[in-house]
Amino acid sequence: MAEYDDIRTGRHCIFILHAHLVFVTKYRHQVFGNEHLVRLEEVMRDVCADFEVKLEEFNGESNHVHLLVNFPPKVALSKLVNSLKGVSSRRMRQEFPGLRRHYYRANRLWSASYFAGSVGGAPISVLRQYIEQQYRPA
Repeated sequence: MAEYDDIRTGRHCIFILHAHLVFVTKYRHQVFGNEHLVRLEEVMRDVCADFEVKLEEFNGESNHVHLLVNFPPKVALSKLVNSLKGVSSRRMRQEFPGLRRHYYRANRLWSASYFAGSVGGAPISVLRQYIEQQYRPA
């Protein structure tokens, strides 16, 4: 049962929903050092907690970050992403004024775009085959 350790329950559902999120800095500027990434992880964990989302993995480089989140079905990923990017941008600008030189025109740390990919579970081909093979009464 180890592969199902992360099953979560809601009021009327049981779920395992994971997403891989990637955020890129505005203009792909290389702005993050280790201290920035450590603080970004803390901020993003706090935002996730507000949404009842588990931030399972976080890592990044100088111009982007990766997050692996486990989220309940009531959470719209677009709203989570908006909050993660907005709060982290605001906090990082407040706490690290030196970052301002990288986004002097647009008062944003992040690019407007992002990547979100579903993660886990069986491949689509296996799910298709499973559904096709379900019993259908005559």
